[in-house]
Amino acid sequence: MSIFEKLESEVRSYSRGWPVVFDRAQGSRLYAEDGRPYLDYFAGAGALNYGHNNPVLKKALIEYIERDGVTHALDMFTVAKRDLLETLDEKILKPRELDYKVIFPGPGGANAVEAALKLARKVTGRESVINFTNAFHGMTIGALSVTGNSMKRHGAGIPLVHATPMPYDQYFDGVYPDFLYFERLLDDSGSGLNEPAAVIVETVQGEGGINAAGIEWLRGLADLCKRHDILLIVDDVQMGCGRTGPFFSFEEAGIKPDMVCLSKSLSGYGIPMALTLIRPDLDVWEPGEHNGTFRGISPAFVTAAEAMRTYWSDDELEKSVRAKGERIGAALQGLVDAYPEAQLTAKGRGLARGLEFQNGELAGRVCAAAFERGLLMETSGPDSEVVKLLPPLTLTDAEVGEGLEIIDASVKAVLGK
Repeated sequence: MSIFEKLESEVRSYSRGWPVVFDRAQGSRLYAEDGRPYLDYFAGAGALNYGHNNPVLKKALIEYIERDGVTHALDMFTVAKRDLLETLDEKILKPRELDYKVIFPGPGGANAVEAALKLARKVTGRESVINFTNAFHGMTIGALSVTGNSMKRHGAGIPLVHATPMPYDQYFDGVYPDFLYFERLLDDSGSGLNEPAAVIVETVQGEGGINAAGIEWLRGLADLCKRHDILLIVDDVQMGCGRTGPFFSFEEAGIKPDMVCLSKSLSGYGIPMALTLIRPDLDVWEPGEHNGTFRGISPAFVTAAEAMRTYWSDDELEKSVRAKGERIGAALQGLVDAYPEAQLTAKGRGLARGLEFQNGELAGRVCAAAFERGLLMETSGPDSEVVKLLPPLTLTDAEVGEGLEIIDASVKAVLGK
């Protein structure tokens, strides 16, 4: 592994916790070059909801490449883009009675967020955006400005302005009513809060520690935005595409955001792709006013459309995610009950789950112990205190059981019981 240490920047992170060279991957497993398998409860940080090298998506991709389908097209019209838009409309938007136009903002989640923030400011003529404590929206400057993590914010190297954080659901453990502080500032002409263009929110904060907002809290936020003429942006980059059960993580709340940011598992195959969905009346761009070289990666369109046809023509995947998520959640709660002195907390929704420890050192040791036993997990939260579980949505019941056994053994090894 010396070539990595010699040439790759110190900014690398995941490879430090998993110091092996991976060679191939299939389904819910990654294989090191020595052949050792690792059960993957990381799934590309949520970019591989349908598993590694999903055979259905791979077949569609190979056929497209073999017939010399267009690979790079900026924002030109292509057969692949037409198929994607038609499938998105038929399988995702119309069944949910969602009326959105589609922006192709670039290859990653941060691109989708930047487009939403930029358009919200253009539409409203306002500069300020409201974000939430422990939010994570990306590593570019605009996205960092609405991100909570101080280490990541510090990396910007410049002041991050025009964004104001508000308390996320349960930030004060229920001591204060929802939005008490936010609404008071909005209603008080002496508060100093600039009139916001938009609110950006994750329904479940992944990097922030698997903090799941309550359904009523989300409904209250949508109502607040409507009453104060503030655009509501849902960042569904990590929690969309079925991670919490339904395709969009906000569906259970019955809300309809003004804008939705998607990426990560959108292509279904780990190929870079992002979309920003917007209300049609917000589409006030001038041609070329927001653009980028890699907006039209057609192989990603091909696998995205195939994923929608395969997994979102019915509700089987959604039901499976809910059932497996409840099983994992119950097992994590069992660990909470088994180690009362450790003051653990089980968190999450669907197949975005977390086990919170009292500090990051303990959570890191559990992940290291799991790696030794052949399971990949990462930590999240402001102090990396949460063991984060993001397995592929397509993992089998046996793989759920296998992962839970390793987690149980790893927690036992660290907590000494």
